[in-house]
Amino acid sequence: MPRPTAHGPTTVLHGALLIDKPSGPTSHDIVAFVRRALKTPRVGHTGTLDPLATGLLVLLIGHATRLSQFLVTDEKEYLADVRLGQSTETYDAQGLGSNRGQTGVGLGSDPGLTPDRLAAVLAEFRGTFMQTPPPFSAKKVDGVRAYKKARKHEPVALAPVEVTVRELEVLDDLGTKDTGTKDKGTRDQGLLRLRIVCTSGFYVRSLAHDIGQRLGCGAHLEALRRTRVGRFQVADAATLDALEAAGTAAQGRLIPLNTLLADLPAVTLTDEGARRASNGNAVGPGHLAGGVPEPAIPSKVRLLDPSGTLLALAEARADGLLHPLIVLR
Repeated sequence: MPRPTAHGPTTVLHGALLIDKPSGPTSHDIVAFVRRALKTPRVGHTGTLDPLATGLLVLLIGHATRLSQFLVTDEKEYLADVRLGQSTETYDAQGLGSNRGQTGVGLGSDPGLTPDRLAAVLAEFRGTFMQTPPPFSAKKVDGVRAYKKARKHEPVALAPVEVTVRELEVLDDLGTKDTGTKDKGTRDQGLLRLRIVCTSGFYVRSLAHDIGQRLGCGAHLEALRRTRVGRFQVADAATLDALEAAGTAAQGRLIPLNTLLADLPAVTLTDEGARRASNGNAVGPGHLAGGVPEPAIPSKVRLLDPSGTLLALAEARADGLLHPLIVLR
């Protein structure tokens, strides 16, 4: 991973930055890299990726870090390579160790492992169900990170959590090997490549492990790429090399605060309304330019100052007023 210098004054920036994370560095490493590249101190994220995973990281900068609670629940989309035939203690390829070269089994090599049986197993993981996180995860057990206990071979009892998988499909055209001949390649029978659309908090590693358990052959996550977070796509993300080459000019890639919450309705305040909201005070219909829109304002709404700049995020309550939840200046 390139390492930009940390010299020069810091810059006050606000917004979100889309990064295409490479395999290897942790999400924390990426956050530190962006701090140095943009020379700005406040950088967070809307959800981590494991070191081996690649793809979209949505980083929040400056005031945008205060909006994370409204963004971390966004739906995620992944491409996952599941290797059949061997489970690992980490549920992914990091746990293979000296057994990395094991071939395993796959569709066609095991008479009992038929496409129909695979389809039946995958059907169990669509919809809403309870999922147990991996023992090697950042979840806490008795106040201790699970992975710390797992590394010491201590028992890790993690409670299942409710998750939802909206889409789960096998991508047959991606599971091929280049044979070096003129044909299109042969199917890698031990590889199951999946496209997954799921809720936040879903562990693809657990999915890979659980599929192996249901099939009776064992499985682990060989590779993972996150392609979407909410409405943000990895195709619009910057690589670390591009970010380093751009230097402080990468500030132009920032997504404005108002755009981050574009799915929420917005109202524009009068000058007096903006003054009240900026001090954390509730505003009423008399403080809105043009009055209350129809239908009635829902529970969460963006408050814009007279220039159209996002000033605060508010909640509509039973008293008919808009109460600021977060003030962004």
